[in-house]
Amino acid sequence: MIIDSHQHVFWHGRDDAGLIADMDENGIGLAWLLTWEIPQHPVYADNYDYHALLNPARVRPDGSHPGIPLEDLLIARSRYPDRFVLGYCPDPTAEKAVALFESACDIHGVRICGEWKFRMPFDDPRCLELFKSAGRRRAPVVLHLDVPYLRDPAGRPVYQPKWYGGTVANLERALQACPETTFIGHAPGFWREISGDADADPAVYSTMPVTPGGRLFQMFEQYRNLYADLSAGSALGALKRDLRVATELLTRFSDRILFGRDCYGGALQSFLKALQLSDEVRERICHGNAQRLLAK
Repeated sequence: MIIDSHQHVFWHGRDDAGLIADMDENGIGLAWLLTWEIPQHPVYADNYDYHALLNPARVRPDGSHPGIPLEDLLIARSRYPDRFVLGYCPDPTAEKAVALFESACDIHGVRICGEWKFRMPFDDPRCLELFKSAGRRRAPVVLHLDVPYLRDPAGRPVYQPKWYGGTVANLERALQACPETTFIGHAPGFWREISGDADADPAVYSTMPVTPGGRLFQMFEQYRNLYADLSAGSALGALKRDLRVATELLTRFSDRILFGRDCYGGALQSFLKALQLSDEVRERICHGNAQRLLAK
């Protein structure tokens, strides 16, 4: 059995039936469906780039888009109740964000806090209160990390308007502030830290050889509440940079790595099959860790 721990619905040209067809084609029995809330605020205006990928039925009267709301997840689960587990993460700046999350757990059976994808630091007090609530509920938090600055070839910092969460330093402070909460890292800003030269690399999706000293290894060693999913091109691209390093990371931390796709297709399955991983490691990644997290 494979559990896809990072998935969305009604986007990239597929409805819930299309997602189920893709899951069946790729041998995936269960998926964690995650929301992605886009607040109605000018700072998120650049997310208009995503509109062609999102559900047109959800466009707001002013032309902005709310992203992937909880309503769409509820529709999908009502039609396929045995195939989806729901996640939900409200905007932490919203009034009563913690209460909204807890109500979603109580009313709709939400089991995951995610996807967290907001233009604010992870260690903002409003985020920490939401994360602590998730910890009390034993709900893992799925985080999207994109750094606010990258270095140009001359070493100068260049601002990245589409940043989320801050840096690994912000993530580390959240890990320290919420030791009872399980965090699942995801996205380019997280996976760039597989390499020791992450601070100097100018690319969002690096293809350069991995150098020693990647902070991911250090953080996995230090923080037992840090997990990661293998979703999207960010994880797969990072692992492909060095197959030896990929094998080492997946083996050493196999109890905290989750299979996840973020979209469709079998590219991740094919990659994992090509690596020299033990059956035990594969089982943990493909379903065991996801089952254990939601069994708490």
